[in-house]
Amino acid sequence: MSEARKQQPTLELVAERAGVSRATVSRVVNGSEKVKPEAMRAVEQAIRELNYVPNRAARSLAQGRTNAIALVVPENTAKFFADPYFAKVVQGAAQYLADTEFMLSLLLSTESDPGKTTRYLRGGNVDGALVLSHHSADRSYADLGGQLPLVFGGRTMSTDQNEIYVVDIDNIAAAKQATNVIIDRGRRHIATIAGPQDMGASLDRLTGFTQALAESGLEPAAVLESDFTPDSGHHLMSQLIESGADIDGLFVASAQMAFGALQAMAGAGLNIPQDVSVTTVDDDAFARNAVPPLTTIAQHPERQGAVMAEILIKRINGESVPEWSIMDTELILRASH
Repeated sequence: MSEARKQQPTLELVAERAGVSRATVSRVVNGSEKVKPEAMRAVEQAIRELNYVPNRAARSLAQGRTNAIALVVPENTAKFFADPYFAKVVQGAAQYLADTEFMLSLLLSTESDPGKTTRYLRGGNVDGALVLSHHSADRSYADLGGQLPLVFGGRTMSTDQNEIYVVDIDNIAAAKQATNVIIDRGRRHIATIAGPQDMGASLDRLTGFTQALAESGLEPAAVLESDFTPDSGHHLMSQLIESGADIDGLFVASAQMAFGALQAMAGAGLNIPQDVSVTTVDDDAFARNAVPPLTTIAQHPERQGAVMAEILIKRINGESVPEWSIMDTELILRASH
């Protein structure tokens, strides 16, 4: 056990740093909602600065483990249950943990109250956490890295990489490979529907797209930002068609968005791939059931979930693990390109 964990600051020190009473700090630590927002922010800031672990957590560490692991998804329930990627990662993690003493708990956290989840994680309720779908606004999870073993599914947007462990694919390489499939078809007016730019995977896939074009002496015909849902892909593709943009190729950052984009193109009378060559990332039901089926980069999320769980258990056990684990991908050629 590290010296930082042996010499945790007290509740009184947190109260002094935050400028509040000991009782207020106790209410924040225990998840009470009867705290003024400004006081709660001050306490949470003091906890981060002092690297404070509540007594409940200290007692748990002294007595043994909780044998519980949290899988945190900072998304609303509708998005979580609609996206097959999340289900596959959960399945992989759960299958790996089935042969261990650890139980897996799912925590869905919304932008409106990420502090509620971080307070729970800090409170000694779990031995570690897996974090998926990390956005730049979710800095509070990255800040927990010095207090609780964490493993992220996808790179974080944090500039402070201390105690950040990531399992991911090479999203830049995946996007370049998918875009080069279109370029190799002789297409020269290539657009992209990118993912939300507050996520590492989205930024990297846009980078890979632009790099592939630049290496072939091309400029993007259009760059549109979406939110990884079929509806957003349909909406943005419809806008692109209505604008009269001259495109003959389209790289889409996720299969869900590509599924919606194909529906919009079919509605406009475009033939795929004769009129527009389309590729994407993700080999899920959206990729396989699209019309035509999508050429894509498969990233094997079940394996990602299992590796995340394996690395987290090793971290909890004090074993040395790499900060970055890059998963293999596979190009799946189908009719859309």
